[in-house]
Amino acid sequence: MQTVVSVLLEEALPRVVTITLLIGAGVGLANLAVEYGLVTVVARVGRYLTEPANLPPEVGTAVLTNTVSVTAGYGMLAEFREEGLLDDRATLIAVVINTFFGFVQHIFTYYGPVLVPILGVQVGLMYVGARAGISLGISLVGLLAGAVLLRGYEYDPHALDPETPDEEVRTTRDKFRAAGTSTLERLRSIVPRLAVVYSVVFLALEYADRILEALAGVGITEPAAAVDPIAGLLGLPGAAVPVILVSLVDPTTGAITVAPLIGDVLTPDQAVITLLVGSLVSLTIGTVKRSIPFQFGIWGASFGTKVIVVNVGLKAAFILVAIAVFFVA
Repeated sequence: MQTVVSVLLEEALPRVVTITLLIGAGVGLANLAVEYGLVTVVARVGRYLTEPANLPPEVGTAVLTNTVSVTAGYGMLAEFREEGLLDDRATLIAVVINTFFGFVQHIFTYYGPVLVPILGVQVGLMYVGARAGISLGISLVGLLAGAVLLRGYEYDPHALDPETPDEEVRTTRDKFRAAGTSTLERLRSIVPRLAVVYSVVFLALEYADRILEALAGVGITEPAAAVDPIAGLLGLPGAAVPVILVSLVDPTTGAITVAPLIGDVLTPDQAVITLLVGSLVSLTIGTVKRSIPFQFGIWGASFGTKVIVVNVGLKAAFILVAIAVFFVA
């Protein structure tokens, strides 16, 4: 077992530094876009997403940014909320709409180059299609929620206007300096939260054996005992249980584990259901390991909790829908 210092230096610190750089890039781009008036230009494309949801056109910039970097996209939304362009309700709806566009990035960075070769073309495309449908369904819920809940909302059109004295002409250096100053101020409020929460989470994961002892104390001596009923309910063979358990820790390893079983032990549909069940069960670990530190770091504990509840609730609901579709098909 690693020492506390090694966990903080080898696990927490690299993650905090990486996310800080990405958030800084997102917030910095948002500030530069405001300084140069680019938000309005990009928003013309994003308006097709924001108009149906009654969101200001500037939000389209953040939504489209998610296709390149989810962290940068969230950073831009955080900046819009901080500047008063969005209130909490509008921000939550924007976050939900972001879901599919964040998934698009992962098609090119993870699902396509990693999972499809592991699972094979048929099962790989079936699983990626299922995940795409889940993400798209969540985004459509966001659009519908905005159309209903944000009807009649009025936004401050000057919330993102750079503050400049009348008749003052600012140079490129002035604009970059203003954007840099605003970005650093935002990071000063985010980075300490990131450092604290990530440190706590990684230390908790390192000493996770205490959790297993607690489970044993309530009668669950083997993790498989909690998964067996789920697999049985869906008619999955016993070989699916280890895959689900492995997926709790690492989805890629879960895919590697299920691949040799396709055709002989599991049908393509059963393989996809197994991976979906694994992703559903692993939501808890993913929330603790990634969502809580990330969302708390960006939004703070209060609003971050709302974002996590909405994200996890919608994701769980649509994963269940996807499982039901494959089960009935």
